[in-house]
Amino acid sequence: MVDHYVTGRVQRVSDEAPVPILHVAEERWTAGGAANVAANIAALGGNAILAGLTGSDPAGSMLAGVLAGLSERIEAHLVTEPGRPTTIKTRYMGGQHQIVRVDREQPAPISRSAEDQLIRIIAELAGDCGAIMLSDYAKGALTDRVLAAAIAAGEKAGIPVIVDPKRADWSAYRGAALITPNRKELQLATGRPCDSDAACAAAAALAMHMTQASILLTRSEQGMSLYREDAGERHLAAKAREVFDVSGAGDTVAASLALCLAAGLPVETAMQAANIAAGIVVAKRGTATASPAELIAEIDQSGRAVGSLHGAMSLAEARALRLAWGREGLSVGFTNGCFDILHAGHVSLVRQAAAACDRLIVALNSDASVRALKGPDRPVQSETVRAEVMAAIKGVDAVILFSEPTPLEVISELRPDVLVKGADYTEDQIVGADSVREHGGRILRVPLVDGQSTTAIIDRSRRGRSPLPSD
Repeated sequence: MVDHYVTGRVQRVSDEAPVPILHVAEERWTAGGAANVAANIAALGGNAILAGLTGSDPAGSMLAGVLAGLSERIEAHLVTEPGRPTTIKTRYMGGQHQIVRVDREQPAPISRSAEDQLIRIIAELAGDCGAIMLSDYAKGALTDRVLAAAIAAGEKAGIPVIVDPKRADWSAYRGAALITPNRKELQLATGRPCDSDAACAAAAALAMHMTQASILLTRSEQGMSLYREDAGERHLAAKAREVFDVSGAGDTVAASLALCLAAGLPVETAMQAANIAAGIVVAKRGTATASPAELIAEIDQSGRAVGSLHGAMSLAEARALRLAWGREGLSVGFTNGCFDILHAGHVSLVRQAAAACDRLIVALNSDASVRALKGPDRPVQSETVRAEVMAAIKGVDAVILFSEPTPLEVISELRPDVLVKGADYTEDQIVGADSVREHGGRILRVPLVDGQSTTAIIDRSRRGRSPLPSD
């Protein structure tokens, strides 16, 4: 499929009908459907052999071009069927919010000739794979014949077959190793409610009896549940985070599971990786992917970035994240400081910086750098503690440390889209401003909170007075 995003601003309601008027600012075309699963596999460092069907039309040609430019890790084998349109999902976005989705598709079963071509591709290439991922969107490509051939190819190659289901009749999935429905899909296939833990378990048991496959049930804000005939239930909670867009989250789950199982990892580990990856992409706008660097940053038990210090990552890790965010079309902001004894002024700066971008990197002066700037009695809190505290603030997506007198080297390496400093600096005083402007970035000077200063707080405390500015 092709995912088409039309983004703009809504400022008023039409006089003709009670509908919003969208002033279009941007259009974007990305790989959708099974192509998005392949894109997610490639983004995670795997190699994807993509077999699928498109129409012989401009949208099909566009999708082929998108895939060719997306990654060398995707080997596409696209069958075209004359007279059949390529599926297009167009989402109209007013800022961050989806207004309406328009689908252009022909969900009828594909022709016998197209079936034969897909079956031949699967039979020829399955032996080169570590797993087969069947993304069934009920758009006509995965007919009973194609499904049977794919499952047979997996059995012959001795590799697991995973199915992301949409059809109501799961009998054609019999022989797969793992099926990954959401609650609505499981309920549709079994006719059983899925509104409680017990109900989900009962429906999964029926599905396992029908298909002889294990069931990995995705449960939105309740996380995931794994059901197997030979083992007990396994439940994994979803990590709480701000959700921007759930588009493509199921594709990310499918890709993560397939890649982990292809690598020989246990299904429990694959489930954990898929849960983390899905949490990453729902915090992004539009159909998105997760990168290895983002997974690494989330896997730490604290839920914060990992590196040589808790809360702080290396410059190389931050650069990998920044590049991944850039590929997703996300704007990256940057601010820096000592942030010793965090106060309301610091929090205000970070909040304003986070509001000006999609992802925010905060660079902290190391202990040695703070001493050079502030004197031998500073910092009051070590770089480890300061990084921990900063990483816990809402809106901060990555924290790094720098030992140089200024962050110029870090800024040059990360190339942020937005460089944020307090309004007490003039633009010509802001380190790195020239570097940011050279690559098309902008400088943002934000207002300060009156009376907030770490030095003043320390002085008041030493005099035995209240650190509050109102004293």
